[in-house]
Amino acid sequence: MIVGRFLKAKMRRIALIVFLPLFFACVSMSPVLGERETRPGVFSAIENVSPLWQPLAADSEEKPAILYFAGITKEPRLEFWALKAELGDPRLRLVISGPEKDLPFGSVYSTHVTGFVKTKNCLAGINTNPFDKVSAKEGEERKIAGLSVSDGVIVSPADPAFDAIVFYRDGGAAIVSQAEIGDLQNVENAAGGFGMVLKEGRIPERVRESQRYLRRHPRSAAGLSNGGKTLFLLVVDGRRPGSAGATEAELGLLLKQLGAEWGLNFDGGGSSVLALRFPDGRVRAVNMPIHNYIPGWERGVASCLGLKSNT
Repeated sequence: MIVGRFLKAKMRRIALIVFLPLFFACVSMSPVLGERETRPGVFSAIENVSPLWQPLAADSEEKPAILYFAGITKEPRLEFWALKAELGDPRLRLVISGPEKDLPFGSVYSTHVTGFVKTKNCLAGINTNPFDKVSAKEGEERKIAGLSVSDGVIVSPADPAFDAIVFYRDGGAAIVSQAEIGDLQNVENAAGGFGMVLKEGRIPERVRESQRYLRRHPRSAAGLSNGGKTLFLLVVDGRRPGSAGATEAELGLLLKQLGAEWGLNFDGGGSSVLALRFPDGRVRAVNMPIHNYIPGWERGVASCLGLKSNT
């Protein structure tokens, strides 16, 4: 066991040496090109974040389908990337990873978020549910933890220990406890996470009072506002000098500053990826994935949430 720990520590040191330039480089890639190209907004603290939303890609329409914003806070040092979309926009369709016919109920094949966006021909995608068996490989069996519903098909059952973002057939959405969901007949799509980090515009008591939630990690999250009609997707980098990682309370506060009233903490750490399709057609992770402490190495996750053009 001691030898195993020594080898792991040695591998991490090697990875830091090999990828050190990537750690210190600004990893932000703006998908807002041409005259709309902009640097990330810089703010002294999370409380001062004021998003300047810009159209995703070179969208010439007066009212773009998806808005994009990237930012940096100085204290704590965080780099983050966010999307904003109206769920009722007829130009967009929500996509959740579907079931696999040859695997047991609740299990799927692993995928990179970038691979999911490419395969599903999405404009954007983010990782969602926690899962078992951590590796960078795609195509391996993964057991999803918590609720997942894709186009009305239950991919994985609810787990009362977790919360979820639920998209209803009537076009509405909510972030709720999986223990309280009950009947799924009116659910079109759903993605589970860990717990709420924002509830009616406030940081939940669970998050504020527990020391456990002070830990810093890369984070992925979803938020809702406007009665469940406006969706926010957010990723915060961590485990590198340029971005320390967020606590759950900071994640909730950042969602609030972006405009959300409700927020859900998805699976984080090395799973955290926000992937976008750029105007040149290529799909890239705008943040710096950091599986197994190696920057730029994407983890094979179990489930993703994507936004796809409906035109």
